[in-house]
Amino acid sequence: MPSGVLAAHASDLVAMPAADPAALTAFWFAGDRESAPNVQIAASQFDRSSQAWASPQFVVNRHAVGDALGAGVRRLGNPVAWIDATGRMHLFVVGTGWGGWAASRIVHLQQISASGDPILRFEPRGLLPLSWLWNVSYLVRTAPLPLVDGGMVLPAYFELGAKTPVALRFDARGAYLGMVRISRRTFVLQPALVATSPTHWSALLRDQGDSGKIRVSRTLDGGATWHDGPDLPLDNPDAGIAALGVGTQHLLAYNPSTSTRQNLTLASSDDAVAWTSVQDLERGGSGDEYSYPALAWADQSLWVSYTDRRKRIAWRRFDWVAEPLTFATPTALARSTEPANRSNSSSVKAAQ
Repeated sequence: MPSGVLAAHASDLVAMPAADPAALTAFWFAGDRESAPNVQIAASQFDRSSQAWASPQFVVNRHAVGDALGAGVRRLGNPVAWIDATGRMHLFVVGTGWGGWAASRIVHLQQISASGDPILRFEPRGLLPLSWLWNVSYLVRTAPLPLVDGGMVLPAYFELGAKTPVALRFDARGAYLGMVRISRRTFVLQPALVATSPTHWSALLRDQGDSGKIRVSRTLDGGATWHDGPDLPLDNPDAGIAALGVGTQHLLAYNPSTSTRQNLTLASSDDAVAWTSVQDLERGGSGDEYSYPALAWADQSLWVSYTDRRKRIAWRRFDWVAEPLTFATPTALARSTEPANRSNSSSVKAAQ
């Protein structure tokens, strides 16, 4: 943790290119507490030669972001990173003005420091143009799904009254192309995406309803249309999850309870339907919280990070006998500037 920091939450992991000195980069938000005025986005890189994490650094400051955008930013959170086809890193961060998290907007930043530079520097590229209502009430949390054309699908969600998950499509250089709604439900959020084939994907969803399970939506046409499916038979206490495809396996990190976040488990599946627990990541006691996991594949290893009792970020590394899946194919997504809970029938075809 950076010196003097009291709290941390919502980590993200991104695997670095093979030629980079770092195997992967971790991001999280840190400050006195969640939503505190001094919260910033922190980062650390795992050095391949020393096999150790570098000293953490702050890389996104709300005042600098606000100055660049010409609008005040009161809070920062939920960093999500992605590396485009040119090797440039993009960072998507939730920023709020007046109001709570439901009044958030997604800030798109891009790396301006050179590849291999131990000092990470980013500049705002702008706000994602997602809503006619000043782009508010959209948030990110979970990792993007890479596409074979070099682009990606960024899972996001709308959270103003109704909770609605969406998929945001980007081209190989990080230009935003469009949006599709993932679920017709209005109480699910923070979708985690896995691909079981180039065109068959699943969105595993945090539920704020009363099921106490992980909700599911699926697409059979590469993200053009989505359909709600049966819940997974896995308990979850309205908590964030993470999913990743590795080889022929799909991995899921989640809290296996309907009421607490004191335990954190890693499960695997061949089809993203039937899941088996393979590893306890944490077994805590009353009042403990281990939450908001992130997963990444780098240097022939599976990496896991998560919030450790809201005080720091914990990590684990596992040997894994597999190669990453070939992820999803390009798709058609609806371009929309309407809130996600409104219909929009127009579409744009992704680059082939």
